[in-house]
Amino acid sequence: MPVPLTRLSAVEYDNILHGQMTPSMAVRYLREGRIPLRSFAETLRGMYPAPDLAERLVDFYLQEEPGANHESVGRRVRNWLAGRNLPTAREDFYRIAFALGLEESQLNYLLGAFTGYGVQYRTGWEAVYVWFLRGDYSYREAREFYESLPPAAGAEQLQQGWTSRLTHEMQNEFLLAQTPQDLRACYRRNLRYFGRLHLRSYYYFERYLDQLIHPAPAWAEEKEQDYSIETVMDSYLSLQMPAARSRSSYTLIQKLIKQNWPNATALKNIRNHQEDVPRKLLMLLYVVTENSLNGNDAYRELDESYITQEERVEDHWWTLNAMLADCGMAQLDTRNPFDWLILYAISAEEDEFMSDRMEQVIASLFAEQPQ
Repeated sequence: MPVPLTRLSAVEYDNILHGQMTPSMAVRYLREGRIPLRSFAETLRGMYPAPDLAERLVDFYLQEEPGANHESVGRRVRNWLAGRNLPTAREDFYRIAFALGLEESQLNYLLGAFTGYGVQYRTGWEAVYVWFLRGDYSYREAREFYESLPPAAGAEQLQQGWTSRLTHEMQNEFLLAQTPQDLRACYRRNLRYFGRLHLRSYYYFERYLDQLIHPAPAWAEEKEQDYSIETVMDSYLSLQMPAARSRSSYTLIQKLIKQNWPNATALKNIRNHQEDVPRKLLMLLYVVTENSLNGNDAYRELDESYITQEERVEDHWWTLNAMLADCGMAQLDTRNPFDWLILYAISAEEDEFMSDRMEQVIASLFAEQPQ
């Protein structure tokens, strides 16, 4: 076992690593719904186990939203706690954290587990709100303070002299702010660095994508024509996932795996810094490139015959989680169907491609769906 996991998560890890599942067995496991899915309500109740959870959330929203309809707010909260839907706005996660008196780490986990990204310290309002949460201030104080600040810039690409670790540097600087006056000064110093997109994710995205667009290394004697984005999508990233948009006939597991699956248009927009890098795409790139960030011919001890299957999987687990953490994304969660499938892919035997293993499961799991 690579890291301490909750009991249910550990069971799923062991099932994949030691269960000797063939792709057909994995498909059956998914179809039978044997993964104990992690729900928003379960997670929230684990953080706030008191019986007045719903009442506390409703009271908070009515207090912070003057003129709000009690019935409408109550229905919204009931839907969240019944698993019918999730909060759609990131600010709702912050409101929930303030309402329940959560810690910054708990908010970060909630955001990561249910939006893909944790706290974005390069977004002005998030950096301010999380500082106020950390200091046990109220949501209203955070909102009023932020409204008094100048608008943040929209820097969505690295500029000359910036590093891809800019967000980490900003986070460390905001942690040093001790008073609201310190926070205001810190905000103003970093004003030109604020932006919506996660720049560290682009560092990995561009390096992985480069491996697929340029299949032959620069020093190779025989040059191979570069691939277009469409070719990259069709050849590497589709993995036989149906392209049809309609999901009305999908099971819950199919919907969760298919949700936000990339396409050529999304890849182009991401490459042009018009959209953020989704967590799902980054993990897909890890699998289809076999994590070949340094080129296909680079030496890796993992390829040595003396490395056991368990050691190989554990190394991938640590490496993939380190990348996700570096990007501010949630760690692998074996109770998430897509993450479960990723773990199944990285558990491939030495002579088996991860992407082939994953593609076989997807092809069978979605075989009866419109393509």
